[in-house]
Amino acid sequence: MTTEIVREADQDGIVTAAAARLTVLIAEAIAQRGRARVVLTGGGAGIGLLAALREARIEWPKVELYWGDERFVAGDDGDRNELQAREALLAHVPVVEDQVHAMPADDGVFAGDVDGAARRYAELVEQVDAFDVHLLGMGGEGHINSIFPHSPAVAEQAATAVPVRDCPKPPPTRITLTLPMVRRARQVWLLVAGGAKAEAAAAAVGGADAADVPAAGAVGTEKTVWFLDDAAAGSM
Repeated sequence: MTTEIVREADQDGIVTAAAARLTVLIAEAIAQRGRARVVLTGGGAGIGLLAALREARIEWPKVELYWGDERFVAGDDGDRNELQAREALLAHVPVVEDQVHAMPADDGVFAGDVDGAARRYAELVEQVDAFDVHLLGMGGEGHINSIFPHSPAVAEQAATAVPVRDCPKPPPTRITLTLPMVRRARQVWLLVAGGAKAEAAAAAVGGADAADVPAAGAVGTEKTVWFLDDAAAGSM
């Protein structure tokens, strides 16, 4: 496994660079395996990346989409990463709905049942041998997906998806893929912008304990790529 740092001037630069490389990665995966499996993320850079892919030449019917985490709210709640992704990209490209694997919402069958919702998503992702790329943002304290420092989720060593309660950022109830699941991806990409994240980024790249800085535990089986703007790279 190799680690690469891609440094750009600002978040727009990160988005542009990641979009170009993701277009190539998806094409290579389709050529080699007949399909590409991508785990999406939210946040400013993550949603910006999706918007940048609207005009990309991608064989969308051969792309399977998953999410690394989700806010456990109603399906039409604007806080959902899925809804933001649909508005940014999925409503504009010919994806196959059966290949868009959103996490369950807090309504319908799983209303009030975050444990059941997490189990259902775990059953789904456990059928995947490997993702081609797992996209991630990172918080200022080093959290990725909804895996926060010194939380039950960061300590999880077996389950692939777990419920998260009392999240330090609202909304408090979520579902997240775990570090063992993140590490099944061939490539893990972290899109990080802003000086407030510089210390955590440096610690993660430097090999910090994942319990302290969860991003340190996010590594791909083949490659880990950090897309950093100048501010986020300032402590390296």
